[in-house]
Amino acid sequence: MSHISRIELEIRDLQSLKDACKKLGFQFMDGQKRYLWYGKWVGNQPLPDGISEEDLGKCDHAIHVPAAVFEIGVVKKGNGYILLWDSWVGGGLQKQIGHDAGILKQSYAVESVKQEARRKGYRLTEKRMKNGIRLSMSL
Repeated sequence: MSHISRIELEIRDLQSLKDACKKLGFQFMDGQKRYLWYGKWVGNQPLPDGISEEDLGKCDHAIHVPAAVFEIGVVKKGNGYILLWDSWVGGGLQKQIGHDAGILKQSYAVESVKQEARRKGYRLTEKRMKNGIRLSMSL
């Protein structure tokens, strides 16, 4: 059964998303035009805003998660990208990217901060904590 959801995160920096994927052991599939999902909209949930049934499965890039059957679609919207995924448990994504994609969101946020800090000349240290990640910056 299909449960297409939008990951509530706007991607402004594809390089940070690519870095986050690499860090998590995911593959960013540059230019892949379709993402794997259940393949049929069953209408049991509303579609994400701005997405039609015909748009499902189509993307500008995709994220392949090796331990999952389904993939994440990276879809150009406005000045950034949105992420679409089929959260049906049988597709395996939720187990790998976390509830509401929390693991992927956190990794993207960390990589975005690191990228911006480097641009501004800061040195960074990253430390994994029990409940997340701590970034320390200095000049």
